[in-house]
Amino acid sequence: MGSALTAGDILPQEADALLVGRVWDEAAAGPSPVLVDGSSLRDLSKLAPTMSALLELPDLIARLQDKSAYPLLGELDEYISGSKGLLLAPCDLQAVKAAGVTFADSMLERVIEEQAKGDPKRADEIRARLAPVIGENLKGVKAGSDKAAEVKKLLQEMNLWSQYLEVGIGPDAEIFTKAPAMASVGCGAKVGIHPISDWNNPEPEVVLAIRSDGQIVGATLGNDVNLRDVEGRSALLLGKAKDNNASCAIGPFIRLVDKSFEVANIGTLDVSLKVTGDDGFEMSGVSHMSAISRSPETLASQTLNANHQYPDGAMLFLGTMFAPTKDRRGAGQGFTHETGDRVEISSPRLGSLINWVDRTDRITPWTFGIGALMANLAKRGLL
Repeated sequence: MGSALTAGDILPQEADALLVGRVWDEAAAGPSPVLVDGSSLRDLSKLAPTMSALLELPDLIARLQDKSAYPLLGELDEYISGSKGLLLAPCDLQAVKAAGVTFADSMLERVIEEQAKGDPKRADEIRARLAPVIGENLKGVKAGSDKAAEVKKLLQEMNLWSQYLEVGIGPDAEIFTKAPAMASVGCGAKVGIHPISDWNNPEPEVVLAIRSDGQIVGATLGNDVNLRDVEGRSALLLGKAKDNNASCAIGPFIRLVDKSFEVANIGTLDVSLKVTGDDGFEMSGVSHMSAISRSPETLASQTLNANHQYPDGAMLFLGTMFAPTKDRRGAGQGFTHETGDRVEISSPRLGSLINWVDRTDRITPWTFGIGALMANLAKRGLL
């Protein structure tokens, strides 16, 4: 799949973006952290054997200023094409977490899923009934605010309150585990849809790279692939709807926070989605991070804090405002993926994450976990 891409398709527009990532290097027979140097990749495995350890370095930005200090691994195109290796998700030992229901549009769609009980044919009717009431009340409401409390009281009086609205505008964010450490796939890989699902979608999101002390050290893009019909049947099926083989894509690279890209800039990013199917179907849209109900800093602080630690750091999906409704299989049935779909998630300052859709049971099983990583690094003399 990745052979259809080039470096120009996935890199950010800004040439001075400080980018780190992870590749499978055929010559080393294992994964290595890398630094992007123009269209080339430099090997950081001697600086830190894992991405987790790399991001924990307190002086990382200073140590990466002289890119020539690190050995040249090869051209980025050689890893995109597969001739020298593969692009991997730019994380390894970190916990992969996700914040749900953080945009007004996605809040409304989660309520619709809940009331539709997983049946996409009921979604249009429910959307038409609820959108004028719930949608208007949610616009511009900041989670945990006095205004949010007023909206909650109003919707409760109208018997329209939902568990999704509670985590969407209440004081406590929904933070869940998206995937086990090491299970995420990178740019150019296949992403998986469980074969039981007939109503599913991509969820294009900004993903924070967070150090173990809670500091946000970078950002990248992610696809939180979601089975709407499964979660709609019961919120207790969230794990089955979210965590499946290749259902989490992250990449292409982490843009590190520095003087040219500060934490405050993350909240102003625009994220685009484009789905192109083998059947000629196309869907696109743009999500504005400025519309999020909780700031990236707030979501990070609700993930790592005095009550909840991640010693290897965390990758945190910030949620999506996309809940595609464009009909695909028939009038009133909304959007769902078909195998072969090309999914492009992009942001000018972060680059593009591009993947192709297949069934989870047809994608190569995930076998390279933490134990395999430790054995591989030890064999290569990196531990």
